[in-house]
Amino acid sequence: MKKYHNNRKLKSSHLIAGFLAFVLVATSCESLLEEEPKTIVSENFYQSRSDFEAATNAIYFPLRMVRSEQIAVLSAHTDWGYGRGSRAQYNDFEGLNPTNANAAAARWNSFYQGIRNANIVIEKAPQSDLLTAEEMNAFSAEAKFLRALTYFDLVRNWGGVPLRTDQNIKEKDVPKSSPEEVYELILADLSEAEMYLPTAPSEPGRPTLWAAKTLLADVYLQLQNYEMAKSKAQEVIDAAAFQLVKIASVDEIRAKIFGAALISSTEEIFAFKFARQTGQGSGLPWILNHPSTKLYNFGGAYAHYGDARNPFYKEWEDGDLRKGLWQMVNFGLGDSTLVNGKYAESQAVDNTGAGNDIPIYRYSELLLIYAEASVRTEGLTESNLEAFNQVRRRAYGLDPMAASEMDYVLADLSVESFLDLILQEKAYETQFEGKRWLDLKRTGRAQEFVMKNKGITIADKHYLWPIPIDELNFNDAMDQSDQNPGY
Repeated sequence: MKKYHNNRKLKSSHLIAGFLAFVLVATSCESLLEEEPKTIVSENFYQSRSDFEAATNAIYFPLRMVRSEQIAVLSAHTDWGYGRGSRAQYNDFEGLNPTNANAAAARWNSFYQGIRNANIVIEKAPQSDLLTAEEMNAFSAEAKFLRALTYFDLVRNWGGVPLRTDQNIKEKDVPKSSPEEVYELILADLSEAEMYLPTAPSEPGRPTLWAAKTLLADVYLQLQNYEMAKSKAQEVIDAAAFQLVKIASVDEIRAKIFGAALISSTEEIFAFKFARQTGQGSGLPWILNHPSTKLYNFGGAYAHYGDARNPFYKEWEDGDLRKGLWQMVNFGLGDSTLVNGKYAESQAVDNTGAGNDIPIYRYSELLLIYAEASVRTEGLTESNLEAFNQVRRRAYGLDPMAASEMDYVLADLSVESFLDLILQEKAYETQFEGKRWLDLKRTGRAQEFVMKNKGITIADKHYLWPIPIDELNFNDAMDQSDQNPGY
């Protein structure tokens, strides 16, 4: 069995895991998980440390629950992934139909529920008479990190959105802000998070200073502020707090990096934590697996898949262990159909109780962020090439820190060819982590790669998801003129 936290050690494997890093001090785990956060919005609730632990825990609940579906949808938007059933419509790259627009609206609502719960902590923590200054800063910093992460999801997928903050928490009608204004809030939140988050997590699954710096590096990369992206990534590397997990087989990728029994790993910078408990597990093992692979004890929905005829897969070197996460399974779409087994789970309690955590940032991605930002600011260097080569070595089962014959060398590369390699390496490394589509949009290369690997032209409306109809109908500060193009 997996993990149980509340300053107590892991109990025997037959006991049910608790709410991971987010168990309440004075409330049973089950009651927190089953109830909506409405139980902690009382005006009189926010005074003691345990009050704010409960309020902070409530931020995570909607953000954890939405993450599996968010990753699955983003993976269907890529040049390598396909959706099945109702998700097949994503494969057309023509925007979202009404069914998938409603599904996007549900994700929007989950994101804003997390933001609202973060706003409560940010508003109330300074008003408490019982918190120390250190506790107040710590709770606020954690809430601001999570708010920044969530607005980063929103702005990259929907563009400009309403900025609901602790300053307008009681207002129903909030106008749509520009992407620039959203990023301004994200950077401000992360600046405070960077000041007050600890260097080591208080419990697995809590953000740290290094998680804030990594998120900052990614945000600056998105904003094309490559000097700041490089600087923040360099700070994480220099801290020497992380290292790539060594692996020698496909099964070790599944077990040592993404395993259902893992509490953490040396390369985990930040992840959403899940348990083998009904309603508290990751949905990805169910979404991705097929019964024939026997990698998930409840079979799997195989709702997302790949195709061995796709050039993305055909051009992937066979020695790369990450390629072995894909298996041929003909479930009616042809004998070139691939199913991904990155998230294996043999002891899930049910289809809502898989123990695999969902990575938000791993050290391998941080190394590639650094490599890209560095080469864009200072050209090819031994430092940015080494960061890249570490990820590549590990993918082939080699020691990440030992030079190998497989390493790329400066003499064989140009800046442009190295950027191409980084983009492709990140696609391999972060498959089904929700990164590829956002990277292709960020670099302006989505159409290039979707045409190359799928032969499809992307409709302009497909680049942004529609703002939910309910938001336009019930938020009187917005109307149809605020809708994204094409919807």
